[in-house]
Amino acid sequence: MALTSFLGTGWGFPPVFDKTAGEVILISDEADVHSSLQILLSTRPGERVLLPNYGCNLDELVFEPLSTTFVNYMKDLIHTAILYYEPRIKVNDIKISEDQSTSGIILIAVDYTIKSTNSRFNYVFPFYKTEASALPS
Repeated sequence: MALTSFLGTGWGFPPVFDKTAGEVILISDEADVHSSLQILLSTRPGERVLLPNYGCNLDELVFEPLSTTFVNYMKDLIHTAILYYEPRIKVNDIKISEDQSTSGIILIAVDYTIKSTNSRFNYVFPFYKTEASALPS
């Protein structure tokens, strides 16, 4: 894996260590962007000491009733967080799937374009309303 990636190289989430080499396994390019979105959407503002505004307040929406206002507010929170903290991408669309809302899961699909390569990708983030947490899949 090249450390000169123009999209960035960094630790994966969760961090994985190579015991034989004694170092952390790094991820690059599209995988780094994907991991960055996972971290951004699952971090509460205030959790990072040096970036107190970093994150998305999705956990505060756990007990909100599922309505059009709720869905639009959630889309705005996500779009704003990505706008400020993931400059490598442009959000094309955010879709909130309410199909599984009775089982307590809301699927958030972020359709985005990586600006430097003009490549389109899709990231699906499961938001768990019943467990009050957003666990990675």
